[in-house]
Amino acid sequence: MGEQTEFEPGDRAPNDGEYIEIGEASFHTGIQNPKRVMMQRGERFPETSNHRRKWKKFNQ
Repeated sequence: MGEQTEFEPGDRAPNDGEYIEIGEASFHTGIQNPKRVMMQRGERFPETSNHRRKWKKFNQ
C-alpha cells in the first residue's frame, strides 16, 4: 500500500506544491494546455476541465 498519487476534485492536497491535470489513461496522454494549480497542504482540489481527468503532483 503506497501513497496516493492521483486526486479527484474536492480531495485535499497532501503536500504543498504544484499540481497538474492528467488524462484518464496516464500522465503521458498529451493533454494540451492542462490546468496547473499551486496548492497548500489541506486545500481542496478545484474542478478539472473534464470529468475524466484527475490531479497529480507536478515534478519538474
